[in-house]
This record gives sequence, structure tokens and C-alpha cells, in this order.
Amino acid sequence: MALTGEDVTGRGLVIFDFDGTLADTIAGIISTARTVLLRHGLTEEEIGDVRRIIGPPFPQAFSSVYGLSEEEAAQVTEEYRAIYLGLGPEGWPLYPGVRELLVDLRAAGRTLAVASSKRQRIVECAVADNGVEGLFLAVLGKASDAQGDKAATIGRVLERAGVGPGEAVMVGDRHHDVEAAAACGVPCVGVTYAGTAAPGELEAAGACAVAASVDELRRVLLGS
Repeated sequence: MALTGEDVTGRGLVIFDFDGTLADTIAGIISTARTVLLRHGLTEEEIGDVRRIIGPPFPQAFSSVYGLSEEEAAQVTEEYRAIYLGLGPEGWPLYPGVRELLVDLRAAGRTLAVASSKRQRIVECAVADNGVEGLFLAVLGKASDAQGDKAATIGRVLERAGVGPGEAVMVGDRHHDVEAAAACGVPCVGVTYAGTAAPGELEAAGACAVAASVDELRRVLLGS
């Protein structure tokens, strides 16, 4: 566990990213995106490390990572979602220990929320499939693909919870989470157990701590 900034133990509102933070969605995202990108004529070599699309919102991720036009990125996203939604609960299981961490955070008096770059309907479905929707004050995603700003989603969580940034902490697996939280004045704990962030990415983005396991995340949020 790397501590790089302020101590956030005890902050009342804990905001979680979903992909690569709460749930192991990586295999489903990678296989689905690869299938669709191959359909659109990209070679395996051109596709490379598909994990690069995890973090940024869709369809913008397909443009920024693969240089697709706005129109083709939107079409790829539509095809991707048609396949991805069919994965069902097996496509988004919680990481081992996450359920217990969420329960213990609630028992310690914390308020929990999700701020995701997934579309609202998808993230709500994924949280409900894991049977943990009752632990969260709010589960928020994008209302539309035009809403690509994750900072706006975090801001909506703060508004829903009725707290200021000084009472909140974000948890995420990519620099996008750290930067979006910082834009709202909220410190962010980075997690690396999903393997989505490049070495040093979270520290460079300004994460206040970096946890390599759910147990390390527990110590950051709840103390030893």
C-alpha cells in the first residue's frame, strides 16, 4: 500500500467507481470490445491492449484509443452494449472481499455511493445483480453518451448526499477517477488489484493512497 497524500480514514461519504474497483468486469469488457472491433476491420495488432478503454466513457474511449470517428465510435458502442448486456451477472461479479468491505463500511456509519462512466441502466443492473443495491445511497452513471464528464457524476453524488468535498473520498482504478475527483475537490484512493492502471499512473494523477488489494483498501478507509 502506498500512501501519497492526506489521510482519508473516517470520511463519511465513500464514492466508488464500478469497473475495476467494485466489480471484476475486465474480462467481459475486453472480450466484447475485441469482438466488435474485429467486426469493424481492426486487426489483433491494431487492437493491442484492450484494457486501455477501461476508464474513459464510451463512445469517447473508442475514439481516443483507436482513432475511430464519432459516428463509428457510436456504432461500435451500440454493438458492444448489445453483446455486453447479454453477459448477465457473470459479467460483473464483485471482487472477493468487496461485499464484506461495503457491509463493514456501512456498519461503521459511512454513506456509500457509486459514480460510474457506465450508462445509468447498466450500472444499476450490475449493482442489483450483485445484491448490494441496498448498501448505496446512490448508484449513478451517465444519463446519455453526451454526458462524458465523470466529475459531473461525482458532483451529483455529493449533491444527493448533501455533503461537501471535505467529507468525501473517491475510490477508483484509473487516472480518470483521480482527476475527476480532484475537479470536485475530493481526494481519491487508487486501486491496482484490477491491473487496469499502468505502473505509477495513479500516483502521478495525484491519488492520496494506492491499494494493491481489497484488504489494503479496507485499511485506508477504515484504519488498521
